[in-house]
Amino acid sequence: MNLYPKLIMDALATVTYAGTKKNLVESEMVADTPVVAPINPPEGGMNWKVEVVLEFPRDTDPFLKSTVKAAEAAIKYHCGKDVAVTVKTEFKSKPRPEVGKLLPQVKNIIAVSSGKGGVGKSTVSANLAIALARLGYKVGLLDCDIFGPSMPKMFNVEDERPYAVEVDGRQLINPIDAYGVKLLSIGFFVSPETATLWRGGMATNALKQLIADADWGELDYFILDTPPGTSDIHLTLLQTLAITGAVIVSTPQQVALADARKGIDMYRNEKVNVPILGLVENMAWFTPAELPENRYYIFGKEGCKRLADEMNVPLLAQIPLVQGICDSGDRGEPAALGSDTATGLAFINLAQAVVTVVNRRNREQAPTQIVGVKP
Repeated sequence: MNLYPKLIMDALATVTYAGTKKNLVESEMVADTPVVAPINPPEGGMNWKVEVVLEFPRDTDPFLKSTVKAAEAAIKYHCGKDVAVTVKTEFKSKPRPEVGKLLPQVKNIIAVSSGKGGVGKSTVSANLAIALARLGYKVGLLDCDIFGPSMPKMFNVEDERPYAVEVDGRQLINPIDAYGVKLLSIGFFVSPETATLWRGGMATNALKQLIADADWGELDYFILDTPPGTSDIHLTLLQTLAITGAVIVSTPQQVALADARKGIDMYRNEKVNVPILGLVENMAWFTPAELPENRYYIFGKEGCKRLADEMNVPLLAQIPLVQGICDSGDRGEPAALGSDTATGLAFINLAQAVVTVVNRRNREQAPTQIVGVKP
């Protein structure tokens, strides 16, 4: 049987690419005319070798391996099982930079963490990012909580959908710009009414895409709003990014402080070695609107201050429990937008404290190293 390129193209036309639901030819994925050449096997006779180049949208295409195998099988089925088939791949988008070379234009990466949920870590992250932007810095904010994203609601951009832009030959996600902050969250890509039922690998891969396949551009501060506790997500961040330092958020109560100690220990682990920039005591006291001079220590008094002294780290801020913080977050208008209020001023002061400790950290300590991945 004689082979020629048309027969190869006909075989490839029987293979459907899941990304477009069309066949490889209709999807214009055959990058060049297939190469068909005769070869002489050692036992004599005649055989053929076929070389095909398929072009995929990007190197992380989830359908790449299955599509290549299907193309090989289709050619052998239509042209003979003894045909030597080679399928090469090219990509419309340039490959993702390797770990260690991601985000070259980002100066400082700040992880905002808490040992437990419900202490207001996302509220602190959102307001810290906005306060830094109001101070004139270029700021990005990544919602790293894959299973409970909250940033789209807190920034009042739940209906926004990021689009792709081409940057240096790569198709990248363009972050949403809100209140002067570049923002990305998995919440932009999933239904807010549906639970995200993903295994750990799917969640970490999604997080890597939000980091590496987004056009973050030049940033002075890149804020990572991490999920509560210590998990796969935290390990992925530590293995992907050289984090400048961590800000630990807690309430003054003892149960929260016990978990905050665990968060501090995670970053201080000798294999991690991420500096603790300081603690933020959230819900430090309650002040009713009608009695602005009064303070009621509902969750205990100065628990974070004592923990900061114990751990020899700065207490960056004490944020009062004010109904307006919750209301403004629910409206998508974070408290840091109003510096004429006590809470707005508290977040501006927090941002200034973070700038101070980051500058000191960068002067006095070596850059953080990415946590190595064991084979």
